[in-house]
Amino acid sequence: MIAVVDYHKGNLKSVERGLVGVGGNALITDDPAVIARADGVVLPGVGAFADAAATMRELGQDVVVRDAIARGVPFLGICLGMHLMFEEGEEGEVVTGEDEDPLRPQGLAVLPGVVARLPRLDVAGNAYKIPHVGWNSIEFSEGPLFDGISQGEFFYFTHSFAAPDTPATIATTTHSVTFPSAVCYGERAFGVQFHPEKSSDAGARMLRNFVRIVGA
Repeated sequence: MIAVVDYHKGNLKSVERGLVGVGGNALITDDPAVIARADGVVLPGVGAFADAAATMRELGQDVVVRDAIARGVPFLGICLGMHLMFEEGEEGEVVTGEDEDPLRPQGLAVLPGVVARLPRLDVAGNAYKIPHVGWNSIEFSEGPLFDGISQGEFFYFTHSFAAPDTPATIATTTHSVTFPSAVCYGERAFGVQFHPEKSSDAGARMLRNFVRIVGA
């Protein structure tokens, strides 16, 4: 059973349908006990960093998700779900004074770093639309999540913030800057910036790969 974590922010049915459509047994749940028993965990990408992190803490989901990842349970964070794998996010930060560091919402801290807002200008001064919405290509390192997917394949993105580049980066995309579009922690915990459930055949292939990782 793959638990689709419900942190009470938006419609999660498209993720559930995507997993079921490629042969997965998916269940939307906000119950930490159910998440803890799951064979795989998906943290979907709906809502804002601060609100999602606060709800996960309130419901006790943060502890069980971190524990599942530590135990090697297959995990997939989608968009905001990938952002929450990191320590902090700029979205929802509070500036208390000119000489003080901003107070940033805390993520799951599975990976180090701060999720930051995408710049509107590239290094040459060219302007880009933010949020980044639409189809864009990815370049990736070989691995089980990308089995059967071609380099340069297009996926559907919708986001204003991007994860920091760390040794966990396994795919990149460029929109104003080159940013991580997929990350991996250990051998079975993944995060993707794009929405595979909205990415046609390539997205379905990625979800099928994740279901196979869970089955293995």
